[in-house]
Amino acid sequence: MITLTINDREIKAAAGQTILQAARGNGIEIPTLCYDERVKPFASCGICVVEVAGSKKLLRSCATEVQEGMQVQTESPRVRQSRKLTLEMLLSDHRGDCCAPCRQACPADTDCQAYVGLIANGQFKEAMAVLKEYYPLPASIGLICPHPCESACRRGLVEEPVSMAALKAFVGRYYLEEQKQENDDESGPDSSMAEIKAPSGKKVAVVGAGPAGLTVAYFLAREGHQIEVFEAMPAAGGMLRYGIPDYRLPKKLLEQEIDLIARLGVKFSFNTRLGQDIFLEQLRENYDAVFLGIGAWVSSKIGCAGEETRGVLGGIEFLRAVASREPVLMGERIAIIGGGNTAMDAARTAIRLGAAEVMVLYRRSRAEMPADESEIVEAEEEGIIFKFLLAPKEIIEEDGRVAAIRMQKMQLGEADASGRRRPEPTGEEEIIAVDTVIAAIGQQVDLGGLEKLELSRWNTIASNPLSFMSSMEGIFAGGDGVTGPGIAIEAIAQGRKAAQAMNAYLQGEKLPDNNSPYRMSREVRAEDLAGIKKEARIEPPSTSPERRLRSFAEVKAAFTPEEALREAGRCLECGCTAFYECKLLSYAGRYEVKPQRLAGETHHHSSEYHHPFLDWDTDKCILCGLCVRICDEVMGITALGLVNRGFGTVVMPEWEWGNDLENSLCNCCGECAAVCPTGALSQRKRCLY
Repeated sequence: MITLTINDREIKAAAGQTILQAARGNGIEIPTLCYDERVKPFASCGICVVEVAGSKKLLRSCATEVQEGMQVQTESPRVRQSRKLTLEMLLSDHRGDCCAPCRQACPADTDCQAYVGLIANGQFKEAMAVLKEYYPLPASIGLICPHPCESACRRGLVEEPVSMAALKAFVGRYYLEEQKQENDDESGPDSSMAEIKAPSGKKVAVVGAGPAGLTVAYFLAREGHQIEVFEAMPAAGGMLRYGIPDYRLPKKLLEQEIDLIARLGVKFSFNTRLGQDIFLEQLRENYDAVFLGIGAWVSSKIGCAGEETRGVLGGIEFLRAVASREPVLMGERIAIIGGGNTAMDAARTAIRLGAAEVMVLYRRSRAEMPADESEIVEAEEEGIIFKFLLAPKEIIEEDGRVAAIRMQKMQLGEADASGRRRPEPTGEEEIIAVDTVIAAIGQQVDLGGLEKLELSRWNTIASNPLSFMSSMEGIFAGGDGVTGPGIAIEAIAQGRKAAQAMNAYLQGEKLPDNNSPYRMSREVRAEDLAGIKKEARIEPPSTSPERRLRSFAEVKAAFTPEEALREAGRCLECGCTAFYECKLLSYAGRYEVKPQRLAGETHHHSSEYHHPFLDWDTDKCILCGLCVRICDEVMGITALGLVNRGFGTVVMPEWEWGNDLENSLCNCCGECAAVCPTGALSQRKRCLY
């Protein structure tokens, strides 16, 4: 036996073993992309280099035999730098989608391809299990999310994006209904889908039962921690309950999903306000960690003369009052100031309450409106009037109440920081007679009870973007209270990451790296998808505008199972099937690569190699040679080979078979796909492009 040290640890190895073999035999990992113990060392990838005392150059551990007294370092700065450079060179000519564009666009990093694919297979419960790993409220989010995933969907290059939000809502509702029918007692759905770890003995206080707070409570309860949620309002849900009208999100459905969280052992204390009923110092003393998910519940001021006049309401305050069944004094003519989703919700709520005329006044054009397009269209169908390029200058009072609003006419100038063209006054004015003005131009954080915390320059809670820790030890924060007003899925994404950080903190572990992971995506054009058969997008049907105006009943129906199967079947499955096993991606994140700095000429191969069971994407190939050597040395078949030289080298079917792998000597064993470190070879998917 030979004695050597690896990373200052003395180990024994057999004569003739390589450094890589000796390391693996002693539980020491050395990364490699081209090694398999069944074939001869090829040393092609250059990732397994190590630093050996006495050697001026780095040595490839897969091809260097151990020697007596050898001193090896596997992660020295020099080794790490070499691996980083090698990976960057490999990635500079590696074209592929690590994950689907829909996932890249989702703030919560939801594996859209996974749950849509499972729905397409009729595996609804399994699809729900995927969603539950990202957030606790999939049905509710599916109904109200503005679905940035769909904007990124490549099916839109063929005809229209896949209806991912509606599919999410479908599977969430389907699961709730199934559970309700299966329960012998009448207490509603159970929480069997969430695995709960043994009690940790740790107590966590969550302030705020909105999307961020509920998400933190859900994930930390699953980790075995004791959770108590303190909520200022009479019920849980935050803006999902008090800021989104019933016609978009039925509160019965929201309550069912919140009940699943409570069944994990989460305790709720309502009508409990921070700074009045509970205090930060008290929470720090009685709990091991605290999460602040307080949201942004104060409507921004209009900033014009007369806005304190009776009859001027904040959009959030208006929606909250309606949701709480409180009386709201409105006149016949309602003006909504703003162009976002809150403005649409306020306008559509006002017209359902019986207003004779509701108009939305927006300082830019329709094209610049941030509201979801479907919300704008449905508002127009319901008779809401839109007036563009108008900004409020003065609220005109008469007999102590709003009588009219003086508007400045605007024109669009250069683009501002948001990317939209900046509205500029023209000098002209317009006076519009109104009875009520509802301001929906933004939201602010209520700072009550936060006096001892550091705030950002936007008067939100200052927290570390990676650890979510506030300026006070043990107090974490996320959601709208940190970022300012955003969409619910963004708050949920923050809640999940904060829960991961808090769990590490509670267990005394290193905080997780919440930096965005390295992921590659390729550019795909409409002509690349020309061979895809066109299939019309299936939309959940909506009730007629006339029926909508009579009540707050839900506007859109849910998919039937048959519709869900058909719509999910439109997915192109863009993401790499090797995403969770890809060594190249794993090492890229570990060594913090930046391949763009080596950008240059790249290959663009057409994958014309036909096979009944394999997908072949040459643009992902890094020429490690494993597939060729496994086919030759292990299987005794030479169906694959390295063809050409230098930059033009590619793996191709045996030369005499041309591009037709199907008719080569291949015996369909699948070993080539099993050893591929990048997903260039994989089991065939339903759809190719």
